[in-house]
Amino acid sequence: MTDASEVAEHYGTSSLLARVEAALAEAGHGQGPIPWSDLAALDQFHVRGLAATRELAEALEIAPGDRLLDVGSGLGGPARYLAATFGCKVTGVDLSAPFVETAAYLSRRAGLSSATDFQCADALDLPFPDHSFDLAWTQHVAMNIADRPRLYAEIQRVLRPGGRLAIYDVVAGPGGDLIFPVPWADTPDISFLLSGEAMRQVLAGARFVELSWRDATQDALAWFAQQRAAPSPGGPGLPVVMGPDFPQAAANLARNLAEGRARLVQTIQEAAP
Repeated sequence: MTDASEVAEHYGTSSLLARVEAALAEAGHGQGPIPWSDLAALDQFHVRGLAATRELAEALEIAPGDRLLDVGSGLGGPARYLAATFGCKVTGVDLSAPFVETAAYLSRRAGLSSATDFQCADALDLPFPDHSFDLAWTQHVAMNIADRPRLYAEIQRVLRPGGRLAIYDVVAGPGGDLIFPVPWADTPDISFLLSGEAMRQVLAGARFVELSWRDATQDALAWFAQQRAAPSPGGPGLPVVMGPDFPQAAANLARNLAEGRARLVQTIQEAAP
């Protein structure tokens, strides 16, 4: 199995927080409070950004006070949106220590430290007791995880019976091998896509019951087309996080989706007792 350190290395270095602080200062944010919504171009690290997060949250049916686990929380953008919008308590875990450090910093700037918590942890060995959470959430994370049965089994373990899992992920399409680099991998060494059907089978094997399943590929392609046609709004964006080569990786993902090499799915799953 691929060493988790290879995945962590792909997503950041010790200079990440300094880059983010400098980019925010350059955009005129100084050191004062920043509304969580002003960070969306920087911290929503998945196709369709905040719009996809909103749709997934609506499908999950979050109640105030729910305990939600964000697996692969990145810079914490979805966690902050969920906490601010629904009044839930969000715990995020991520392999990348620089991402965790920066997520906590951005939550402090957004005034959401009391509602969000971020920990450096492996999704295959979650540091929580059984049945710790009402809900779980993961966006564009499983593509880096080879042991998918263990991932979903761990999430199932920490969910209460009847708890729900929201997933928004890239899956393998019928159109052939991926073109690299893509946002989650420069080479095939840390990319582990399953087909949609294989993913459903693994989830069922981990004792999840499917509540909904939606192919979101066409929405993604329309969004990529809009991104190409519209000028950049400016301000800090994902190249601050992933470096100057990120636009090429994003363009390759759009091509992979257009050519059927990959697809995007959104699903809500319920943890069986």
